[in-house]
Amino acid sequence: MPEVFLRRLSRWQAEMQREAIADLYVEAVRGMAGAGFGDRRDFLLRFEHDVQQTDFDMVVADSAGLVGCLYGYRAERSGAWWERFRAVLPPEVEEQTASGRVFLLSELMMTPAERGSDVASRLRTLLLTRHTSDVVVAVLKPDDDRGRHVLQAWDWTKLGEFAPQQEGWLRPPSPLP
Repeated sequence: MPEVFLRRLSRWQAEMQREAIADLYVEAVRGMAGAGFGDRRDFLLRFEHDVQQTDFDMVVADSAGLVGCLYGYRAERSGAWWERFRAVLPPEVEEQTASGRVFLLSELMMTPAERGSDVASRLRTLLLTRHTSDVVVAVLKPDDDRGRHVLQAWDWTKLGEFAPQQEGWLRPPSPLP
């Protein structure tokens, strides 16, 4: 199996490689329930939003091409999304977020060939070593069994569940069509 190298991308590098990252996204979601043609465009809209967020950080895995990617950003402790987020937290976790040091893992994607390897864990370790967050959060869709499996393998704890009307809570509506 070829060697996989990890590297951190700056915001500028991430924006410059957006098409390659979108290609990785398409390969990663291919065959998943609900995946379709619009997913690439939707991903690029989300990516455009995320890359502009405070403390955006991204790491990629490369083996003669991108094989994995993980990115996120520091969550601002204000606005409607924060209120909806706080509403699902247990009281002891909400106390931990008082500092405002909450980091949102926005996207993890792996090519099918790298699933089950240690690359996702290595990406997580590299990404989070730079951040002094009290709480790191990942939000999954209810049918994201693959993502749930990864987070369970990382020994993460489920903090709560959003009501269906709260979908889309993480990102504000895009001004783009």
